[in-house]
This record gives sequence, C-alpha cells and structure tokens, in this order.
Amino acid sequence: MANFENVNPLSDFNWDEFEHGSKVEVSKDELTKAYDETLNKIQEHQVVEGTVISIDKKEVVINIGYKSDGIIPASEFRYNPELAIGDKVEVYVENQEDKSGQLVLSHKKARLQKSWENINKALENDEIIQGYIKSRTKGGMIVDVFGIEAFLPGSQIDVHPIRDYDVFVGKTMEFKVVKINQEFRNVVVSHKALIEAELEAQRKEIISHLEKGQILEGVVKNITSYGVFVDLGGVDGLIHITDLSWGRINDPHEVVELDQKINVVILDFDEEKKRIALGLKQLTAHPWDALDENLKVGDHVKGKVVVMADYGAFVEIQPGVEGLIHVSEMSWSQHLRSAQDFMKVGDEVEAVILTLDREERKMSLGIKQLREDPWETIEMKYPVGSKHQAKVRNFTNFGIFVELEEGVDGLIHISDLSWTKKVKHPSEFTTQGADIDVIVLEIDKENRRLSLGHKQLEPNPWDQYETIYTPGSVHTGKITESMDKGAVITLNEGGEGFATPKHLVKEDGSQAQLGEELPFMVIEFVKETKRIILSHSRTFEDVKEEPRRSRGGNRKTEQQPQVNNIAAGTSLGDLDVLADLKKKMEEGK
Repeated sequence: MANFENVNPLSDFNWDEFEHGSKVEVSKDELTKAYDETLNKIQEHQVVEGTVISIDKKEVVINIGYKSDGIIPASEFRYNPELAIGDKVEVYVENQEDKSGQLVLSHKKARLQKSWENINKALENDEIIQGYIKSRTKGGMIVDVFGIEAFLPGSQIDVHPIRDYDVFVGKTMEFKVVKINQEFRNVVVSHKALIEAELEAQRKEIISHLEKGQILEGVVKNITSYGVFVDLGGVDGLIHITDLSWGRINDPHEVVELDQKINVVILDFDEEKKRIALGLKQLTAHPWDALDENLKVGDHVKGKVVVMADYGAFVEIQPGVEGLIHVSEMSWSQHLRSAQDFMKVGDEVEAVILTLDREERKMSLGIKQLREDPWETIEMKYPVGSKHQAKVRNFTNFGIFVELEEGVDGLIHISDLSWTKKVKHPSEFTTQGADIDVIVLEIDKENRRLSLGHKQLEPNPWDQYETIYTPGSVHTGKITESMDKGAVITLNEGGEGFATPKHLVKEDGSQAQLGEELPFMVIEFVKETKRIILSHSRTFEDVKEEPRRSRGGNRKTEQQPQVNNIAAGTSLGDLDVLADLKKKMEEGK
C-alpha cells in the first residue's frame, strides 16, 4: 500500500478549472515525478527499517515506504513469537522489483548482516554479549549469538572441568567473543574468560598471603593420572601423586575423590606463574619415624613387592617404608638374571635385612639368605673325586660351564672331555641345557668355582693302547678325516692315528682315499702327547724288502713277531690277554 502522507499540491494547480470541470493539462511524466518524490529512496543489498502491517501463518507484510510492500516468510520470525502489527523490524533489500513487480525483502539476511557487524564490534571492544546454548557438539556447545551459531569449546565453559555438558543446553549465558574467522565466518566464544577476569583480582589477593608450610582447606576439583587439583577458594593448587601418600600409589583415586574437602599444606608456590605445589602426606608423620626401633640388620621382615626393575625389586614392609632386594641378593647363583625371573609386583615375600640406614631412610634386603649358602659346606657335598650330574649352561673356546645346583658352578676344561677324541669346540661334544656326568677334580672355594672332568669317569685307554700299538705292529683302520698334510685314521682297537701323504700311497701307486679301510703299521707311539703315527705303505714295503735282505746276508733271519689286525670288536678288557699271548709267543720262539 502506497504512503501519501508526504504528498504536496502542485504550486501551479488551477483549482477553478478543476472545480468547474475544466480540463487539467498535466503530463504523465510530471505525475510520475510527483509520485516518486513521495517515496523513500532505497538501494538493493542494504538493510533498512520497515513496519509490520500484516501477519498470517505463512507471510509477514512489511512496509518500508516504497511504492510496493515486501512479503517475508513467517518462518524467518519464528525466533520472535511476540511479533505484532506495527513492530519495527530490520529487513534486507534483495530486489526492488522482481518479475512480478514485487519488492523482495529478507529479515533473516538483515539479522545475519547486522549480527555479524555486532559480533565484530563485540570482539573489537571486548564487550560482554548474551547467547543461547542450543545444543551439544563434539568438543563443546553451539551457541546462538545475534542469530549466528557460535562455538563454545568445552574448556571455555567454566574454570572447573565440566562433567555434564547437557545441563547447559537451553541456558542463556554471558560470553566474550575470543576468535573470529572472517573467511569462513566462524565465531568462538568463551564464558570462562569472564570468570577468569573476575577471579584474577581474587587470585592475586590469595597468592599474596600464601606462605610455605601454611595449611589450608580446599576442595578436590580435578583428578589426573599425575596428581590432584585442589580449589583453594579462587586459586588452584596441585598435589603431585608422590605427595598424596607416603606409600606408593598407582592412581590418585585410591586416596581422594572429586568434590572432597581436604586439608593441604603449601610446599611451594610461584607468584608469577601462579603455580602452587601442595602436599597431603606431609600432614602426617613420616613412616620411617614410626619404624620399630628394635628392627636391625639380620632380622626377617615381610612385605609386598610394589615396584619391579631389571636390577631388583622394591618391597614395602609397611606404608611408606620400602627396602630394595637387588637381583644379586635373590639367588646364590652368579649367573646374570633379571629380577622378574624371581618375583612380580604384588607378591608377598619374606626377606632378611642386609643394611638399614634410618637417617637416609634406606634399607636393603635379601632373600637368598633365607637358604644356606651351598659354598659353606662345599667340601662335604662335592668332595674331590665325587661323581655328579650337572646341567650345561654355556660354552667357551676352552671348556664348558655347568651348574650342579643353584649357586654351584663348575668348569669342564676342553682337555678333560675325552681321552681319545680331539674336541675342537665344546659344542661338538654336547648341547646347551643337556645333562652331563662329571667328577670333581679341584675346589676353588674363594672364587666359588669347581674344576670338573668328564673323561676321568672312565679308565685312561692310553694305558692299554701302549701295549697294543707298539712300533712295528700292524692294525686295521679307517680313514675318517682327510687334509693336505695327511689323514686321521680311526683304528679298530680304539683311538686315532695320523698318516702323512707319503704313507698313504697304496701298493698300486694310488693315494688312499677318505672312507677306505686299510692295514696300517705303527711307526711311532707317544703316550704323553697321545700321538700315534701310522703308515699304510710300510705294510707292503717291508714284505718286498725281506727276501732281498736275506740273500745279501745283511738281515737277521729272525723277525720280531707282530700283533696284527686284532678284531675290531675286542674290548679293552681283553687287551691284557693279548699282551700275555704276545709274550708267550716270543718266549716260545
């Protein structure tokens, strides 16, 4: 509907002619100009004020003093159910005239543009604004501020940690704009900033009166894995987990709970950084001060393992009083092991006090002392010459370390493994973890080590070999190892001999090969060094030379009888019989 309140009569209008029916000569352009001058001057994309002239369920008609009225969907005024005819509202001119000649307005865009201006103004001037908390979202809340959705982080709702966000939904609260992203039109608001500003003066006042050692009452505000935050009435302090109890605790919830009122002592504070260190355990006497005065080194105590490390275990014998059991005091064994091999956290153990320093509040404990030291009576349990079974623990180039029992170790030197076999490395003889029979050769009590032997469990076969492998005797053997400098021959009667390449030449001129079984003559036998030198070629060379030497008269007709090719299965126990037989044969001749 057009507005004619400001229409003025034309200065040259002839009322006489008009009243008497005379024809008025006024041009159309003049009439249009006069009409336009009565209307408000408006431009598109600007915000203007209009008046509500009609309201129904679907539309609201707004008059902005233009030649036509604008129609706005009623949904844009849903936020204001009290809207009535005659109310002044801001509208955004989208189009002065659409295809139907209708003025196009938007109240929503006007609010948005105006709101954005207000929000920027609030940030610049550090103003306090009101907002309506619409809903929860990830990490915080959505707040309606001037019709714009702003984000309220959970950490900015209050100075205290929030446990239930839902209680804030539907509330109208005061906020400060703390951040605006102009490009994406994102707004971040804070309620905490208002509270902090109010508490700052109060905090300074409280800190200025703090003293070390002062005892205050506070309320548990927050519990973390590393400690407890306590509200001291406007300023927070932290009780570190180590200052909650004299005993070890894994979780502060074991000592305090949220909203609990507790007394605390001020340990330290930094006025500039506004940090206050509090203590709870300091309000009670140190447990070491209450430790039994009669407790002394050598006494037995019981406790619970509270902390494990590779080097030992900490045992709490009463709350706040701990002793260390070093891994070396867990077993008489000298083998390096981890403390976890003996116990674990939570184990109830009995131990012996080894050292006790009340001033330093330190105590060392041992559990191996609960058992007798096996080396105290080593000569009685493992006398020289006694035979035992041991377990192979590890190898070295020079021998095998074995354990007879926990804490009693011994060494079998590589030379004491076998009478006959040449062992290059102990791993060729046995395996780690295997059982092995030993005999005690020597006791070194000072160094807690036994010298052991394995070959000594059997008679020395070289005593018998001395009677069998006499120089010039022939025996059957098998080539079991071949090398450039010769070959190792395993003899049927037992033991091993060695032949150089020139003594491995066969009668047909070829060289004896690995695996061949041939007769060999003993050239040299040395018991002390366990050496037997053999020759295959001598077995047939001597047979050829014997007739030629007899014809020349250069050789005696009597030959030394030989013990040849004793059966491979002959035992060492039968060798004395063979020696007697040889002697009788010589006497018979």
